[in-house]
Amino acid sequence: GLNPGGPGAFLCGVCMLSLLSFCLSLTGDITQKGYEKKRSKLIGAYFPQAAGMDQSMGPERRTPVTPSSSSRYHRRRSSGSRDERYRSDVHTEAVQAALAKHKERKMAVPMPSKRRSLVVQTSMDAYTPPDTSSGSEGEGQGDGTSSSREGSISMEHWINRAIHGTSSTTTTTTSSTASSSSSGGTNQVFLTSSFSHMPENHSAPPDVTGYTNNTATTATTDGIQVERAPGTGTTPQRQTPKYGNAELMETGDGVPVSSRVSAKIQQLVNTLKRPKRPPLREFFVDDFEELLEVQQPDPNQPKAEGAQMVAMGGEQLGVVTNWPPSLEAALQRWGTISPKAPCLTTMDTNGKPLYVLTYGKLWSRSVKVAYNLLHKLGTKQEPLVRPGDRVALVFPNNDPAAFMTAFYGCLLAEVVPVPIEVPLTRKDAGSQQIGFLLGSCGVTVALTSDTCHKGLPKSPTGEIPQFKGWPKVLWFVTESKHLSKPPRDWFPHIKDANQDNAYIEYKTCKDGSVLGVTVMRIAMLTHCQTLTQSCSYTEAETIVNVLDFKKDVGLWHAILTSVMNMMHVISIPYALMKVNPLSWIQKVCQYKAKVACVKSRDMHWALVAHRDQRDINLSSLRMLVVADGSNPWSISSCDAFLNVFQSKGLKPEVICPCASSPEALTVAIRRPLEEGSTPPARGILSMQGLSHGVIRVDTEEKLSVLTLQDVGSVMPGAVMCVVKPEGVPQLCKTDEIGELCVCTVATGTSYYGLAGMTKNTFEVFPVSNIGTPVSEFPFTRTGLLGFIGPGALIFVAGKMDGLMVVGGRRHNADDIVATALAVEPMKFVYRGRIAVFSITVLHDERIVVVAEQRPDSTEEDSFQWMSRVLQAIDSIHQVGVYCLALVPSNTLPKTPLGGIHLSETKQLFLEGALHPCNVLMCPHTCVTNLPKPRQKQPEIGPASVMVGNLVSGKRIAQASGRDLGQIEDNDQARKFLFLSEVLQWRAQTTPDHVLYTLLNSRGTIASSLTCVQLHKRAEKIATMLAERGHLQDGDHVALVYPPGIDLIVAFYGCLYAGCVPITVRPPHPQNIATTLPTVKMIVEVSRSVCVMTTQLISKLLKSKEALAAVDVRSWPPVLDTDDLPKKKPPLLYKPSNPDTLAYLDFSVSTTGMLAGVKMSHTATSAFCRSIKLQCELYPSREVAICLDPYCGLGFVLWCLCSVYSGHQSILIPPSELEVNPALWLSAVSQYKVRDTFCSYSVMELCTKGLGLQTDSLKSRGLDLSRVRTCVVVAEERPRIALTQSFSKLFKDLGLHPRAVSTSFGCRVNLAICLQVSQGLTTSILVFSVFISLLRTLRTRLVERGSPHSLPLMESGKILPGVRIIIANPETKGPMGESHLGEIWVHSGHNASGYFTVYGDEALQSDHFSSRLSFGDTQTVWARTGYLGFLRRTELTDASGERHDALYVVGALEEAMELRGMRYHPIDIETSVIRTHKSITECAVFTWTNLLVVVVELDGSEQEALDLVPLVTNVVLEEHYLIVGVVVVVDIGVIPINSRGEKQRMHLRDGFLADQLDPIYVAYNM
Repeated sequence: GLNPGGPGAFLCGVCMLSLLSFCLSLTGDITQKGYEKKRSKLIGAYFPQAAGMDQSMGPERRTPVTPSSSSRYHRRRSSGSRDERYRSDVHTEAVQAALAKHKERKMAVPMPSKRRSLVVQTSMDAYTPPDTSSGSEGEGQGDGTSSSREGSISMEHWINRAIHGTSSTTTTTTSSTASSSSSGGTNQVFLTSSFSHMPENHSAPPDVTGYTNNTATTATTDGIQVERAPGTGTTPQRQTPKYGNAELMETGDGVPVSSRVSAKIQQLVNTLKRPKRPPLREFFVDDFEELLEVQQPDPNQPKAEGAQMVAMGGEQLGVVTNWPPSLEAALQRWGTISPKAPCLTTMDTNGKPLYVLTYGKLWSRSVKVAYNLLHKLGTKQEPLVRPGDRVALVFPNNDPAAFMTAFYGCLLAEVVPVPIEVPLTRKDAGSQQIGFLLGSCGVTVALTSDTCHKGLPKSPTGEIPQFKGWPKVLWFVTESKHLSKPPRDWFPHIKDANQDNAYIEYKTCKDGSVLGVTVMRIAMLTHCQTLTQSCSYTEAETIVNVLDFKKDVGLWHAILTSVMNMMHVISIPYALMKVNPLSWIQKVCQYKAKVACVKSRDMHWALVAHRDQRDINLSSLRMLVVADGSNPWSISSCDAFLNVFQSKGLKPEVICPCASSPEALTVAIRRPLEEGSTPPARGILSMQGLSHGVIRVDTEEKLSVLTLQDVGSVMPGAVMCVVKPEGVPQLCKTDEIGELCVCTVATGTSYYGLAGMTKNTFEVFPVSNIGTPVSEFPFTRTGLLGFIGPGALIFVAGKMDGLMVVGGRRHNADDIVATALAVEPMKFVYRGRIAVFSITVLHDERIVVVAEQRPDSTEEDSFQWMSRVLQAIDSIHQVGVYCLALVPSNTLPKTPLGGIHLSETKQLFLEGALHPCNVLMCPHTCVTNLPKPRQKQPEIGPASVMVGNLVSGKRIAQASGRDLGQIEDNDQARKFLFLSEVLQWRAQTTPDHVLYTLLNSRGTIASSLTCVQLHKRAEKIATMLAERGHLQDGDHVALVYPPGIDLIVAFYGCLYAGCVPITVRPPHPQNIATTLPTVKMIVEVSRSVCVMTTQLISKLLKSKEALAAVDVRSWPPVLDTDDLPKKKPPLLYKPSNPDTLAYLDFSVSTTGMLAGVKMSHTATSAFCRSIKLQCELYPSREVAICLDPYCGLGFVLWCLCSVYSGHQSILIPPSELEVNPALWLSAVSQYKVRDTFCSYSVMELCTKGLGLQTDSLKSRGLDLSRVRTCVVVAEERPRIALTQSFSKLFKDLGLHPRAVSTSFGCRVNLAICLQVSQGLTTSILVFSVFISLLRTLRTRLVERGSPHSLPLMESGKILPGVRIIIANPETKGPMGESHLGEIWVHSGHNASGYFTVYGDEALQSDHFSSRLSFGDTQTVWARTGYLGFLRRTELTDASGERHDALYVVGALEEAMELRGMRYHPIDIETSVIRTHKSITECAVFTWTNLLVVVVELDGSEQEALDLVPLVTNVVLEEHYLIVGVVVVVDIGVIPINSRGEKQRMHLRDGFLADQLDPIYVAYNM
C-alpha cells in the first residue's frame, strides 16, 4: 500500500533469516495430499543466503527532534483495549536484532501436517471486507498502511550496537554471580550459552528424555564459583539417566524409523533433547501426592532497594469566582446569555460541517428532553422515570449532538444516564454483558436518536427484539420533533452539584464482565474544574475531538468541561477518520483550534496518510491531548508525529499525554509547557527488571528495554501514591512498580450495585511498611501500573488488566502484542488484529497469542511467522508462549468500535470454538513445574518380615471363590469327564429339550436345536470329517462360521470325531482385504489341517477379492457343511485322557498380538461347572446371550454351557443389532429372561441407538423388570460410564440398577469373575481412587467425584474354584491389600498354555506356571498380565462369607511408562473425550517417549485445530503429562476389535506408516 520510496520503505532483511529454518529439514509430511508442492518453493525462499543481508536501514534517515539519547532506546507496545494498534520501527528493530541472534540456530521443528482440504485458501474475493458500520477502532491502519512506520527515528546506530553487543554474550561466559542487582536477573538466560557446542541458548525446549540439572555451567566448589572457559570443550556432560525405553530412542520401540512420520517425530525428539532454560530445581515426591514444583524465587533476581515512597500531592485546586456551581447551571447561563455561541460542530463523512449546535439550542432541547422524560412516560400517577432512575443512552458515534442533548436532558431531569454502545445484532460480542449491566442498574428506558432507532434490528412485526441478556426496555427517541413542548411555567430544578449520581460509565473487565462506575455530581463538576485548571481552558476556545464522546477522555473534555467553559467542540466521527485520516489535522487548521484530543492511533494514521500537504499549519495548537499517552507504546507516535509536523508549525511542548481510567477519571495529564522549555526526560527501563516489578534504568542498551514518557504530575487537589498490586495496599519503594492510587473528590465512587468490589477499589487505605494508614481519606485504585519518577512526574508501565504472572514474573499483554507485531513480515497480521491473554493450566498462567492472518498467506508464511514470533518473545521477554493460534481475517469477535473483544476471544479459545487455521503449541518450553520423574522405589522384598498373612503390616491381597469340592448339588453332568459324553447323555434322557434358540434381526426364531437334534447333526459332521477329510484323532480343524447354530453343531462334531476345533470369525464380505489375513493367520498358526464352513463363506474364501488379499492356494482343504452325509458314523470317538486338548481359543489382544491358548477337557468341564454354580443354571432356565462366539467367555456361554447345564440359550448375534438395536432387549423382555450376557459394543449400541426411544419401547410393552443379572463379558477394566448410563437409561423400562455388572477374563483364564447378585442383595461396589496413585502402583479411597480421582467398579464375583493373589509384576512378591499389582490366578479352568508355532517356552512357563518369590512359594499361578487390586469389603455374600472385591485397572502391556510412572491409556483417553463435544473417540500410545493422542473428530474439518490446545490442556491438568503429538482423524479410524477394545498398537503402526490420512497433525514443541 505504501509508495516504494516513501515512509515504510525499509523493511529490514534480518528478519527473513534463519528463523528456525523451520520446515527446511523436513523430509516429508504425513498427508501427501497437496503438500509436496510447497517444499521446493519454501526451501528456495529461506536458505541461508539471507544471513549475509545488509542490515542498514534504507534510504530515509531523519534525525529525531528529541535528544537522540532518549529516542535511542525506546520501544513500543500495543494496546490493551486492542483498538489502537500500529507498529513501531524501533520495536521492529529490537525484534529483528533478537532474531538475528538466532541466526546460527538451525532447529528442525516438524511442521504440522494438514489435509489438503484444510489448506486450500479461499480466493481474495471470498473474504468479507472489515465491517465498517460499527466503526472499527483498531482495525488499524486501513489495509495498506500496516507496515512498519517510516524511518522517522533513526535507529541503525543502536540496533547495530545491540546486535554486536548481544552476540558477544555467546562468546563470553556470563557470570552467574551477579555483582550488581541491575543486571542480575538477566543472567539466567545466558547460562547455557557457555557450552561452546550449544549456541542455541534461548528457547531451547526441555529435554524430554533425561532429567538432570546440568544446564548451568558454573561449577561450585566449596562455595567458590569457578567459571569454565568457553570453547575449551571441557565441560563434563553427565550422562542423563534414561528411563522407560529411552535406549530404543533411535529406533523407537524397536520399530524401524523409516516413515515420514517417524522422521518428524525424531526431529521433535531431537529438538526436545536440548537443555531446558530454567534448570529444574530439586523437590520431593510426597508419599501420596506428586507435588508440582513450586516456582522458587531466583536468588539473583532484582529486588527493590529504594526508600519507601511518600504520597504525592498535586497543586491546590484554585476555584475561580465565576465558575458555575453545577454543569446544569453553566448550561443555563450560556444558553440564556449567549445563545448564538457555537457549542458543537459535527462533520459528515466528507469532512463538511453537517450541523452546528449552539448553546441556546442545546439548552432549549435539553429542557424539552428533561420535561418529556419526567412527564410523558408512563401515566401521571405512575411515571415511568423518576429523578434518580437510570436510563440508557444508545447513540451512534457519528451523532454527538443528539447524545449531548440527551445527556444534559438527563442531568436536568435528575435522571442518571448510562451511555452504552449501539447493539448491532442480537448476538454482538459483549452485548450480553452490557445487558447485565443495564439489568442490574434497573434500566427500563433507552434514549436514542431517530436514525439509530430506524437502524436497530426489527422483528417482522416492526418491534425491536430484546437483545441477548438485556432487560425489557422502552425505546424513546429524543429528536425535538417527536417531543411535546414543556408548558410556559415549567422549568427544570437547577441545584448546586451534590452527592447524587450524575452518570454511570461502563467498563469492560479482563474476564469480559461489564461494570458500571458511578460518578457523583460533585465529582463530575470537580473533575471539570481540575481539567480546566490543568489545561488552562478559557471561554470560547475551539477544541477538535476525535475520541469517543460517550466515555472516558472524550466525554470529559468534549461534552462536560467544554460546556463548563462555553467552548466550541469540532467533533470528528470515526467513519470520517477511516476515509481521511488527516481530517482532524485539517480541522485544526481550518478552525485554528487551540486544543485537540486524540489517541496515538490517530497520530499514527495521520503520519501514514501524510503526503507533504502544503496547506497544513498547526501553530494554533497550544495543547494536543494524547488520551492513551499512558500506554507505553504511545511515545513512538508522539515522537514520530512531532518529527513530521514540526515543520508545519507544531511546537514540541504542546504534546500532552494523559493517563485515565474509568474508576479514577483523569489520573494525570501533562500541562502545556512554556515555549522553548526542555522536554521532560524519559525512563528507559529494563524489561527484565519490570517483570520482577522493579525499576532499573537500563544502561546496557539491551534489546529488552521499554521507554516510557511521563504523563505529567498529579491532578490539582489530588493526592497520589503507589501500592503493591497484590495483597495489602502497602506503599511501594521508590524503585518498585505498583498500582497507582489517587485520593480526590474527582473520581468515581462505586461499581453500581457491587458493594464488595467497590470497597476493594474505591475505598482503599494505603498503609506504610509499619502498617499505619497514609491518610484518613480513602484512595481509589486506578488499575494502572507505574511509579512516580523524579520531579514528581508520573510514569505508567501497563494496566492491571493486561498483567500476566508466569512463573512468578509479571508480563504485560501489550508488550507481547507489540513484539509480535514487530516481527517480519509485518503485514502478516491482518490489520494488526492480535490478542494476547493468559489461561491457567497446571497452576500457572500460560500465554496464548491469537492473531488474524492475511487472506493471502500460505501455510509456510504462517509457520515461518509463528516460529519467528516465538523466538522474538522468548528473546525480548524471556518468557515462553504456550500456544500461538492464527485465525482467518475478520473472524475474531469485535468490540463495538471494531477492536478485538479479548474476553470473548479467550472464551472461544477455551471452548474450542475459535476455529484457528494454524496452531503451534509449545508446552515443553513453558511448562517447567511438572513433578519430577519418579525413581523406582524398592518394593517389599523377601527380606521384609512376613507374619502369617501380613506383608509390611497389611493383609496379603488374596481371595478366592467358593470351593468346588465342598458344594453338594445334584449336578448330574459331574459324573462325566467329557462334554461329548454329557451331550450323549442328554440326547438319551431328555431328547426333546430345547438347548438353543437362534433369533434373527426381526426377533423371530431363525432356528432351534434340541438335545437329540444337536447329537444327530454332530454325528453327521463327525462322519464327514472322517470320510471326506480323512482326519486323525487330535487333528486341528478351523471352524469359520457366522454366529449361529452351525457353529455349535460343527464344534460337537469335532469332539465326536476326536478333532480339536478352533472357532474363527469369518471374513467380512465388505472388508476382505483387512479381515481375511487374520483368518488365514489363525488357520496357519493353529496348524489346522482342514477348514469347515458354510457354502457361502467357502465361495468367499476362493473369490477374486480373497485372491488379492492372501495366497488362496495355500489354504488347507475347505469342507462346506451345508449338505451333510446321511449315514451314521460307525463309532463315536471316546477320548481316554481328560488332560488332552478339547479346543483351542484364539484371540487378538488389544496390543494386536494373536494369542491361542489350549483348553483341556478337564479345564473345559471345570469351567462349565464353575459357571453353572455361579449362575445357578439348570434345565428350566433361559439365558439370553448377545456375544461374539469366537473366544473367551463368549464362546463358552454360546457353545458349551447349555450342553453342560441343560438350560436354554437364546442366541442373538451382535451383528443383527446394527439392523435392529432393540433386538436384544426385546428378546430379553419377550422371553422373560432372568440372566443375560452382552458385550460392551452391544451395550454401547443400545445406549446410543435407543437413547431417545425409551418411551416408544415402553409403550410397546418392553419390560426389563425380570432381569436379575445383565453381565458384560470383557477382558478390560469395567467401563463404568457406559454401564452407568445404560442402567440410568433403561431404568424406566424396569431394569434394576444393580442388575448390570461385568465379568473379567483374560488369556490365561477365560473367566475369573462373573457377577451374580443373589436376589439383588449385594450391590456392585464402585469407589474412587486418586488417579495419580495408580501411576505409582498404590491406591487410596477418596470421596466419589473428588478431583483427580477415578471411579472404579469391581469386576464381578470371583468364580467358584478360583483363587487370586496380587503380586508385584517385577519382583513377584505378594502385595498388601489395596496395593496395585498384577492379578495372578490359580484355578481348575486355567488354560494349559499358549499354542504357538514358535515354542517360546520361557514365556509359557512365566505366564502359566509362576510361583511367588516368597511367602507361599508352592502354589503354581498363572499371570493374567492385568494390574488390579483386592479390597475386603464389609459386605457378606449368601454363605455369610465377607465379600472380596477385585478391581481391574488395566493391562500391563498397554500401560505406558512415562516419566518413571505407569499410565493407563484409558484414563488419558477418558479425559480427552470429555474435553470437547466433537471428540467421539480417542486413543493414546507412546512413541520414543512422546505421548501421541489420536482423536476422532465428529464435526467439520475446521474444528480440527480447536482440539489441539484443549487436548494438551486437559492431559497436563489431569495427568501432569505433556502431549507430544496430537493427531486429528475422521470417525472410525481408530481400530476396534470384536470385543470393542481399541487396538492401539495397530493404530500406532498405521500412524507411523502414514496410513491414517489424518485431518491434522500437530507436533507440540
